[in-house]
Amino acid sequence: MTEKTPDAGSTPVRRRRPTVIAALLLGLGAALLWASGRMTWVTAVSSDGLGIDRVDDLEGGRWAAALTPLALVLLAAVAAVFAVRGFALRLVSVVVAIVAVAAAVPAVRLLTGDPDPETAAGVAALPDRAEVTGIETYPLPAILVIVGAVAVLAAAVTLWRTPREQAGLSSKYDAPAARREAAARRAESDEPLSERGLWDALDAGEDPTDDGGEGDTDTRR
Repeated sequence: MTEKTPDAGSTPVRRRRPTVIAALLLGLGAALLWASGRMTWVTAVSSDGLGIDRVDDLEGGRWAAALTPLALVLLAAVAAVFAVRGFALRLVSVVVAIVAVAAAVPAVRLLTGDPDPETAAGVAALPDRAEVTGIETYPLPAILVIVGAVAVLAAAVTLWRTPREQAGLSSKYDAPAARREAAARRAESDEPLSERGLWDALDAGEDPTDDGGEGDTDTRR
């Protein structure tokens, strides 16, 4: 009976899986923040004592003005998680976590308390003589932001826990020095080489079939 060996091509896919999952979560979070920023969060009714009452629908992009910029930061983070590794990837995960918290703060405030009439007047750019007489809030946009923030926090945890060897792009994009370092680590740990690993070792100037070590090299010299 022929023993089945794992497909060498599946190894890079498994190694990039945490990065792909984190990128999908970041994309989901960015989409939810962007969508919420275009939905009505608060409706403010005001009166200036001169005419009919004024009604202002305040979208998330106005009530929580940072939503759209934060969504753009998350999109940039999607590209970054495929381009960096090691300490830089940890730094990206910290930034992503901060973005999640910053996005969730106005949503939590809206769901847990009554909006401030003065804040509503400022966001609606009411004249000084106008006074807010009524406020209606809409929870759905805030809930979307919280769901997006949770997804982004999950992405941050995934990135933080991603081993250095499993982060970033495929090893074929590494510099020669990085490939030599990876080949040296594999040699020290006696890790079996995949087809990709064999090519990386050859590209780095190493002989993956040489078991003689430095002693053989010194003998040849």
